[in-house]
Amino acid sequence: MSVSSQVRNIGVFAHIDAGKTTTTEYMLYRGGSIRTAGSVDAGTASTDSLDVERERGISVKAASASLNWKGGRINLIDTPGHADFLAEVERTLGVMDGAVLIVSAAESVQAQTEVLWQALRLLNVPTLIYINKLDRIGASFERTLADIARLLSPSALPVQRPVYDEDGAFAGIRTLWDGSAEGGESIEQARREFRSAAAEQIAEFDEELLLRYIEGDLPDGEETVRLLGVHTAAGRVYPVCCGCSQRGLGIEELLDAMIAFLPAPAPKPALAGIVFKVERDRAMGRSVWVRLYGGTLRNRDSVRLHGRETEEKITQIRLLDGLKKVDAGEIHAGDVAAVFGLSQAAIGDVIGDPELVPQMPELAVPLLTSRVFPESEADYTRTAEALRELTDEDPLLGLAWLPELRELHVRMMGAIQLEVLGSTLHSRFGLNVGFGPPAVIYKETPARVCEGRVAYLAPKPCWAILHFKIEPGERGSGLVYRSEARADDILPAYQNEVRRRVPEALKQGLYGWEVTDLRVTLTYGQHHVWHTHPLDFVIATPMGIMNGLASGGTRLLEPMLRFRISVPEANAGRVLSDLSRMRAEFEPPLAEGERFFVEGVIPAATSLDYAVDLRSFTGGKGVMTASFDGYLEAPEGTEASRTRVGVNPLDEAKYILSARSAL
Repeated sequence: MSVSSQVRNIGVFAHIDAGKTTTTEYMLYRGGSIRTAGSVDAGTASTDSLDVERERGISVKAASASLNWKGGRINLIDTPGHADFLAEVERTLGVMDGAVLIVSAAESVQAQTEVLWQALRLLNVPTLIYINKLDRIGASFERTLADIARLLSPSALPVQRPVYDEDGAFAGIRTLWDGSAEGGESIEQARREFRSAAAEQIAEFDEELLLRYIEGDLPDGEETVRLLGVHTAAGRVYPVCCGCSQRGLGIEELLDAMIAFLPAPAPKPALAGIVFKVERDRAMGRSVWVRLYGGTLRNRDSVRLHGRETEEKITQIRLLDGLKKVDAGEIHAGDVAAVFGLSQAAIGDVIGDPELVPQMPELAVPLLTSRVFPESEADYTRTAEALRELTDEDPLLGLAWLPELRELHVRMMGAIQLEVLGSTLHSRFGLNVGFGPPAVIYKETPARVCEGRVAYLAPKPCWAILHFKIEPGERGSGLVYRSEARADDILPAYQNEVRRRVPEALKQGLYGWEVTDLRVTLTYGQHHVWHTHPLDFVIATPMGIMNGLASGGTRLLEPMLRFRISVPEANAGRVLSDLSRMRAEFEPPLAEGERFFVEGVIPAATSLDYAVDLRSFTGGKGVMTASFDGYLEAPEGTEASRTRVGVNPLDEAKYILSARSAL
């Protein structure tokens, strides 16, 4: 078993079509994990294991594989590039020791690239940037490098440079940091310039090196690599590599850079791990993927997940060996493994000490909802069970199963995800389903400061009195809850019950949407020594919250997208007119060559199909990329509501009877 100092868990991230899966294939091939590098276009990529991935030529699930390179083991996680599958990327981000962010030299930095970059910086994941597709027409290393410095970080440092033949065609790469390879005078000059550039950049964070740099004392090649490794690990510098993965050029040098600059994980002092993925094996059943940060897990260990009451026993552990999973008796800090036997474990559950586990990011926000229509009434229950299983693997799918209405609803990031869901239901479960037209998911927020009151005193025995103050919050603040109630009036145990129930009560507001961006304060409460039961506060909390929202009203919030559009100059007028009609707010447009660029924010509701329309009226030459940017208040007069699930707490008599199972 490899010790943690020799294991690196590296995520491969990119905008769609930047060459992420092809790069992963060639890394596995060069590392000896596969015999030949597969092709995305031919549907033979080894990390695209699902039928829908091979058919469409896109990744929809994070795929894991391992390889050995120069004495170290690298666990690679190939993540989806399409924005519709950002949730899958999100779950992977939090368990990585380092990342390779791939940027196409033809398209340069795109909207999804920026989203991924911000997430990597939020978690301070050490990141290496790889400029791919240098053989493409219109590809430019220098332009892409300038865009990286402008849009991502000025601390990006090239550690490789492209080499061109006499006709100006891309022919290979030149490694600048590896002084062991021999070269001519021009190469040695390039390496001296690299060491000077590296020292200048690192000197911003290293006072001793700054003094040496001023005196002309440059670190040698070996010290430069060591310093770059230290500052890359700290998230201060980002080495930039380059190549052409389709031709296998630059892959070995990329692997060398990953070993040199991306750090191995430091083990935590106690047992700590997180569940980041759920899978189902045809032979073995349900497994959970665990990243272990500290301690050891062994077969037959009894494990209690943080916050759970019961223990479960591990029945088997499987580690990655290339593309295969092999039985392992135990795993250690730094390992990623499939663990069987934890039937109750869900994505995000923590094993051991939660203080030792990094915070998982929250990037993916489902923007659309759609009703699922089984092919026949007889398939209704099977479809519901299949969707429940898929929601176990992707919680953001948010299955809403309404047995009383015999309706099924799911949430998604975009139309492509909906198509993939239909394909998965067919290939995996043998179900043919249809979907209703996707509708935008709105949210609600309090219109003004208001008070909510409830006195739940009948039918006896019961006693729960609650007073809430509800205030609008800042955009993006979510729910902020606190209590000012005295312990003499309402016991702490009952107050804790209220705290737990407030988020649940806010899942459906006056229009049926989740209520967010608000402050809720429990100002007063009262229990009764003889008549109160904890369940009374479970029932009373939603009634008090809805009473307050009804008294003050709520406003609708709509999801906004940050977009970037690139079209031929001839289409510029049409695009600007369309953007104004769709209520977009945008920066002054730019013109480069014969292309027209515009960036800004736009409501999701008005722009759902615009990317398709854009390609149509530009003859396929127009491109629109977009990513979620947050929620803003919808215009006055916007009408959007959805059917409430369950009984409305505003109908107190009926709600109480329903909550007490008396209906």
